[in-house]
Amino acid sequence: MLSTDLIGYTAAVLTTLAFIPQAVHSWTTRDLSGISLSMYSLFTLGVGLWLLYGLRLQAWPIVAANGITLCLAGTVLFLKIRHRNH
Repeated sequence: MLSTDLIGYTAAVLTTLAFIPQAVHSWTTRDLSGISLSMYSLFTLGVGLWLLYGLRLQAWPIVAANGITLCLAGTVLFLKIRHRNH
């Protein structure tokens, strides 16, 4: 594996893992009072665009990281929208 790929995969793993605690906390507590709807909306859209960018380039570290992060961020965003009045 090229060192550039190793850097990309390491960055992908770390940035993706960073979202797991927030997604788990949001899912289990349903407490999303500290989550900004506008920030998570923009972030989720941006991650979706990074995923498309990675697919167009066939850059698999970008695709893998942003595909998983899109699922995690999308879950938090869905929960925020669903539970915003609670």
